[in-house]
This record gives sequence, structure tokens and C-alpha cells, in this order.
Amino acid sequence: MSPAAFSRISIIVSLILVSAALHAGDPSSKAAGIAADILPPDLAKKLADRTAEPTQSGEITPAFVVDPSWPKTLPNQWIMGQVGGISVDQNDNIWVLHRPRSLSATAVGALGVAGVNSEGKPVDGLGNLRTVAGQNAVCCIPAPSVLKFDANGNLLDSWGGSSDPGFLESRCRADQGCVWPGREHGIFVDHSQFVYISGNGTQGTGRDGNGEVPWSATHGNDSHVLKFSAEGEFIYQIGYAGLPGPNNEDTNGGPNDTPQPFLAADMSVDPKTNRLYIADGYGNSRVLIVNAASGQYIGHFGAYGQNPVELEPKDPSSWAEEWRAGNTKPRFFRSPVHCATVSLDGLLYVCDRSNNRIQVFNLQEVGKPCLNPDAKAGDCGFVRDIEVAPETIGQTGGSAALSADKEQSCLFAADLWNGMFHIIERPTGKTIHHIGRTGRQVGEFTWLHSLAADSHGNIYSGEVETGQRVQRFVRYGATGCNSTGT
Repeated sequence: MSPAAFSRISIIVSLILVSAALHAGDPSSKAAGIAADILPPDLAKKLADRTAEPTQSGEITPAFVVDPSWPKTLPNQWIMGQVGGISVDQNDNIWVLHRPRSLSATAVGALGVAGVNSEGKPVDGLGNLRTVAGQNAVCCIPAPSVLKFDANGNLLDSWGGSSDPGFLESRCRADQGCVWPGREHGIFVDHSQFVYISGNGTQGTGRDGNGEVPWSATHGNDSHVLKFSAEGEFIYQIGYAGLPGPNNEDTNGGPNDTPQPFLAADMSVDPKTNRLYIADGYGNSRVLIVNAASGQYIGHFGAYGQNPVELEPKDPSSWAEEWRAGNTKPRFFRSPVHCATVSLDGLLYVCDRSNNRIQVFNLQEVGKPCLNPDAKAGDCGFVRDIEVAPETIGQTGGSAALSADKEQSCLFAADLWNGMFHIIERPTGKTIHHIGRTGRQVGEFTWLHSLAADSHGNIYSGEVETGQRVQRFVRYGATGCNSTGT
């Protein structure tokens, strides 16, 4: 083995040992002491116990080291597909929503026969040809759609979706008002341990929704949001599945006079009011506000707090074209409206991903009938725009998470297009650092789709398309952001 290869292996082993120390509950000073013994000096120094991590320009920001040992290997030869959503509950358990139907034929060689195709040949649940004897390989099979991990990366629970045997037949049945989404997208676990799930599958998207293979959905478009208990017991559904298209002004078209979403992306619940805010989403261009206990409609709004919602033009220019022309404040959300994240101080952060921005709203004021044609701060509950890599062609402000300090002074924004997450000083909206780059190595991102943070400031990320993984970034140094420097 070459010295360089040995050095790389040593660093990986060292990081795993540091991860083990952190997982064991060591305080940061003890973990830093272990790091000093086994890591290269520059990396050990980074992990030292200190209160601030100034950047070259003087800003203070949390720093992160990727944990290559998280999560632990799944049991039962399970693997994950694309990770649509990720959420951290109040006990610092990490909930992952992935897409079993996104896995390739070579990835799921251990699947047995689930039916036959149009030619009468045996296929697995994803439609891959299988021998009469069953599986084609020793490994692997798709895990259930919902995976719950503890902070150490241990799998605590799993349920949901077509890859969970019997779930759709007994626990989420259409005749009981529960339709599992064609393409799993968003997940949120609220303060009472209820689990909300959204989907953005559309009719005719192959494994996601045309009914041609055993596991594919048959309802058409995902136009609904589901609520479950932490154990996967169905509670209610907002909206009817299978609507032909969006309707931004619908307020009571769903079951029991609930609103009707369309290709909803994500959601969060304000624990102070128990209001559920839905980023609605890939079809509609709005945020829905409902009573989380009942799903009943409360309000809705579009960009700059406007209600009725101002729609994207039928033949829109791209964000890049508008930005270069100096139009940096489009009056509409450009699909998708990708997140709705609540802060402790009563603000809502809405990811307008294709407009490269996150819009901020006052929870007490937004959602009422209102017009704000001049995009004025203070009107209709609108507070401010936060630009996220605005020089990029699009798709930068995709997910928002908040830091663990009392003030939640950092906003972390997932940038799908540039393969990184940005660290933004929340009070000023100033981007002061970023983590990662496009790539497939540990700590890099391929189609970064979702972010979540735990109570210690650690960041969890999920990737879609060919990324198909979750990663954990351990925080060290500062807990918050300060652009005034030291």
C-alpha cells in the first residue's frame, strides 16, 4: 500500500473514531482531546473546543465535519433510494422519507417476484424481470419509505409505502381515505410526534404513477398531504389524490372541507399555535395554512404575502434572464415553492427555489386577503427577501434549517444546483459561508434536496436523483452566526 493511500485510510478511521466519541455522548472537549491524539494536526485543531470559528473575512460561523459512519448500515439488506425529505424531532431522532421506486434494477437484485408484466413474465415490485425462482442477487431490497434513526445512526423504526409489506393493504387504504403518494417528497415531525408526508408524483411518470408495475401508484397526480402517528397509524388526509391540475385559490375542495393542495413539497408546524404551513408546491404556487389538529383551512398566500396568489406567467423567462435584466423581485413564486420553515421568534421562511431566494413572513400577519404589488416590506406580512446564490441559473434556495443557538442566528439553505449548503446570518440575510461542493465523495453533494438540524446544531442532508443518500455534518466551534467578526 502506498503512503498516500495509507494516510487516507488513517484519516477515515480517525474520523470514525471521533464520530464514535461524539456518539457516545462525550462533551466536545473530550472528543477534541481524542481528536488531538489520532488526527492530523490541522484537523485536530479544527475540532478543538472553542466558542467561535471566524472566516477569513472575520465573520463567525459554525463549522462542520462530515461523519462518515452515519447512519449505520440498514438491517434486512435494505437500501435507500432518493431522499425526498428529512426531519428532526424534539428528541433529536432523525426521520428520513425516501423513494423506494427510484432504485435501479441492479440495486435491488434481492427482490423476489411480485407479479407479472404485460407479457406475462415475472417481475419484482419495481417491474424488473425476475426468474421464476425469485431474486437475482444476494443484495439488496428497498427499505420502507419512512426511516427513523437515533443520533447514533441506529435505525429505530420503519414503515410506509409500497416496500413495506402489508402497509398499503391494511394501514393506508384508499377506501379509508389514505392514499400513499406516487413520489415521496416531504416529511415533518411536529412537537406532538405526528408525522406529515407530502408527494409530488404525477400521472405517467413510470414507476411513480402509471400503474404498469406492481408497486407503482394508480391514483395519478399527488394532490394531498397525509398525517400519521409516529408509529405509522393513519390520522387524516388533506386533499383528494388524483386531481388533474392546480388551483391556487381553492380553499375547501378536499375531504371534510379541507383545502386542496397540488404536488405539495414540504411543511412545518408552529408549536405555539399548532398551525401547519404547507409549501404547495410544484403545481400550486402558494403556502397553505391549516389547523394541524383537523386539517381545516385557515389561510393561504403567494409571493410577498399576496392573496389572491399572483401566478407565474405562462411563458416565463428564466430566473437567470430576469436577474441579468435587473428584475430581482419577481412578484410570483416560481415553481417549486419548496419549504415552509417556522422559527422560534414567529417568522416563516419560504423557499422559492427557482427564484434563488427565501422569503420571510410574519406568522401573525400573513395569510389574510391582501395585495402587495410593490413588494413592500411590512405589507401582507412580508418581511424580507434573502437571496441565495442569485447569480446561479436557478434552484438554489431549496430547503431551510435553523441553528441551535437561542437566537437561531444562522439560516442554512440547501443549494441543489451548486451542490452545497449556505450559512446565512439570519438577522441580516447575509451569506457568510458555505459547506460542500458538487461531487460523490463523503461531504460532497449530488442533488442536495433537503436539510434538517438537531438541537446540538448538527446538520442532516438528503439527496435525490442519483445522490440517494443521507449525510450527517457534526457542528463544532460557534453555535451561531455573527458577521461583525471578533
